[in-house]
Amino acid sequence: MGIAILKPKPKPETQPSEHLEQVRLVSWFRKTYPSVRIFAIPNGGGRSMAQGAALKTEGVSPGVPDLFVPAWSLWVEMKRQTGGVMSPVQRDWIEYLQSIGHTVIIGRGFDDAKAQIEGVKKPL
Repeated sequence: MGIAILKPKPKPETQPSEHLEQVRLVSWFRKTYPSVRIFAIPNGGGRSMAQGAALKTEGVSPGVPDLFVPAWSLWVEMKRQTGGVMSPVQRDWIEYLQSIGHTVIIGRGFDDAKAQIEGVKKPL
């Protein structure tokens, strides 16, 4: 009998979280376009029921894209490189924003979002 050689199982493919992709994108954007403002819409994340209720009364609305660039009327919905799905309420917001003349991109990771932004950037 020969000796069985066990090969290690390959590690599952890992990819950065949506959070890390968005952090990278905002950092790149602010360095690349220092005179153009970008900000996050803090709709996601875990909150207590009381915090969620308070934010809802203040106007927080589920489904609003993650980032906004006011000077360009540009919204960015960030997703992981693979596996992220759009919810019906996100689709509804995107359709609404596009219907009023805003641009919305769905960035599947930093590289994809960066490329799309570079394709729609507008001079000030």
